[in-house]
Amino acid sequence: MGRVPAGVAWGLLAAWVVHDAEELATMARWTRAARPRLEERLPGMPWERLEVSQAHANAAIGLMGGVMAVASGLGARTGGRSAVFQAALAGFGVHGVVHLAQAALFRGYTPGVVTAPVVVIPYSVWAWRRLRRAGVPSRGPRAAVAAFPLVLAGVHALAHALTGRYGRTGRQGARRVGLSRS
Repeated sequence: MGRVPAGVAWGLLAAWVVHDAEELATMARWTRAARPRLEERLPGMPWERLEVSQAHANAAIGLMGGVMAVASGLGARTGGRSAVFQAALAGFGVHGVVHLAQAALFRGYTPGVVTAPVVVIPYSVWAWRRLRRAGVPSRGPRAAVAAFPLVLAGVHALAHALTGRYGRTGRQGARRVGLSRS
C-alpha cells in the first residue's frame, strides 16, 4: 500500500476555498437578479424563500468552511482513509456536477459554475485516483453523496438562524453576529 501525502487531503480545503470564493462573490446578487426569470420559468415555487442575502452567504460559506477544514484535517491525519474525508470528497465532486446541471437548466451563469469544471471536478477526480493508486479502501461514497444534501441543508438552516432570517430581518441578525459592514 502506498502513502497518500497530506497535500491530497488539504487540497480539498484549497479547492473548496477557490470554489466558494466564486460563490461568495456572486451568490447573493445572483439570487436577487435571477429570481424574476426563475419565477417566470417555474411559477408556484417559493422563490422568495430561496433568495440569499450577503450575510446569509457569508455565514453559510463560513460554516461549510469549518466542515471542509475538519474533513481535510481528518484526511491528512489518516492518509485519506477517514470516512469523513472521503464523504466530503465525494460530496464536493458531486457538488461540482450539480453546478454544471444547474447552469444548463438555467441556460446561463449560476454561482459556482466557473470553478466547478476547472477546480472542483478535476481536483475530486485527481484525489480519488491518488487514493486508489495508494490502495486506500473506499468508505462508501454513495452514502456520503446521499448525506451531502442533509449537511448542506443543516448549514443553510444554521446560517438562517445566525443571520436572523427566522424572526428578524437579515440585516439585524447579521449585525448581531458581526456579519455585515453596516
